[in-house]
Amino acid sequence: MSELNNERKGYSNPADHLANERTFLAWIRTSIALMGFGFVVVKFALFLKQISIVINNPAVVTPSRGYSAEIGIFLVAIGVLMAIYAYIRYRITEKQLLTATFKPSYVLAISLTVLILIAGVLLVAYLIPHR
Repeated sequence: MSELNNERKGYSNPADHLANERTFLAWIRTSIALMGFGFVVVKFALFLKQISIVINNPAVVTPSRGYSAEIGIFLVAIGVLMAIYAYIRYRITEKQLLTATFKPSYVLAISLTVLILIAGVLLVAYLIPHR
């Protein structure tokens, strides 16, 4: 059994490297989706204002200054930071796989979850009608 461990010490399994790349690409797709969603949120207030102009209904009141721009920019920033950290984590994992010292890290998943929860709470607070 010890011979098998000694043989595997310097061994780098291609499947592990491919899994690392797939994980990296999944995080990149998620960051692109977040940036796209942030863009949509930024444009939401502009869309409401344009609709009210087209409808030309004075009863439809659109907020003059909302927080959609700030929330959207926050989401885009989360997407950018996630892409940067995903690349850093990809490189760290690649190095660990090559040296057979892999240690899993949950920082990216936890930080993304917390940031998305904050953005979700902000969106809910923004969308609740204030009378």
